[in-house]
Amino acid sequence: MSAEAPAVSRSVVVAWRNAVFAVFAINGFALATWMSRVPAVRDALGASTAEMGWVVFSIAAGSIVGLSSASHVLAWVGSRRTIAAAVVVGCVGLSVVGLGSTLSTHGVFVVVGLALLGCGMGMCDVAMNVEGAAAERELGRTVMPLFHAAFSGGTIAGAALGALAEWADVSTAVHFGAIAVASVAALGVSVRFLHLDAQGFAGAGDDAAHPGWRERLSMWADRRTLLIGLIVLGMAFAEGSANDWLALAMVDGHDVSNSTGAVVYGVFVTAMTVGRVAGVFFLDRYGRVPVLWTTTVLAAGGLLIVIFAPWAGLATAGVVLWGLGASLGFPVGMSAAADDSRTATARVSVVATIGYFAFLVGPPSIGFLGDGVGLLHALLLVFALIIVAGFATPAARERA
Repeated sequence: MSAEAPAVSRSVVVAWRNAVFAVFAINGFALATWMSRVPAVRDALGASTAEMGWVVFSIAAGSIVGLSSASHVLAWVGSRRTIAAAVVVGCVGLSVVGLGSTLSTHGVFVVVGLALLGCGMGMCDVAMNVEGAAAERELGRTVMPLFHAAFSGGTIAGAALGALAEWADVSTAVHFGAIAVASVAALGVSVRFLHLDAQGFAGAGDDAAHPGWRERLSMWADRRTLLIGLIVLGMAFAEGSANDWLALAMVDGHDVSNSTGAVVYGVFVTAMTVGRVAGVFFLDRYGRVPVLWTTTVLAAGGLLIVIFAPWAGLATAGVVLWGLGASLGFPVGMSAAADDSRTATARVSVVATIGYFAFLVGPPSIGFLGDGVGLLHALLLVFALIIVAGFATPAARERA
């Protein structure tokens, strides 16, 4: 932050923090709305596992577009407008997915809608993490995992509502359209309390404090940034593979119903939420690196249980460990990327883009592998990336 920046009052910071909580929750709610109905969309389209891999690929491709352009858009119009526009675009995409999967058996509308959803959520992801990191610095304590816990809380609500909609046989058009309207309305209440200026810094005063576009691009050559990105890549794969495939893997691999698959996904996001809330205590007491090592072991062990468990109940216990282990990689990576407030926007954009590469490569790769060896065994690819992320954890160490 600039030396000339005016002090931010406590009440403003608290309102700012609460608004960031709301934005995270809205995004999680909208994303879980789609994730919880993946089996229903698959059935409506009559798609194979490999074909669903390509369908899900579209949300990842849209995310990469949103993520890679986010730091430049933030510098141009500010995070408040970026977040508002991104959420609206994402909700339009969600509505298109619902209409496309209800009124047509052709996947083109679903693909277009998912691309819009991914683009909006990808751009919003960078903006809300930059907002969260700045609010965390103003508060002077660890808060980022709690912001991501709000995201997980939103996914719990979205998954629960998705399971209810599946059980009640509500069409995806009605379900997704209603969620899109509710999300935009909630955003309208909270977005006015966001506090970053057009350059991504609260109350920043001089242009010299803001990196130009060349310096923003140079973050792609920074070793520490890339290693933090590798941590986020592995843990985003651990989280994203559950978002994309857990419900379907439980249905196809452990012979549960569609509604039970949605409930198991809800178990996963609940475990992630618990891990993020509890993680604040452990991060403040033990530091980033020991906590990340521990969560790596939990995620890897839980995933192996899910893959090789002989019955669904034991697999669900593995889902709990998987969720706890995957809970902190992304938020801790965002905090580590934002250690330097001056380059926080650019670094967060780079790290988030690397992390979301998991969403780009993961869905089709798991889909293709799943066609040959089954979805459960295809998740061994996720296990390998979790191990790689574990070895990169020293890069997230707190800076003196």
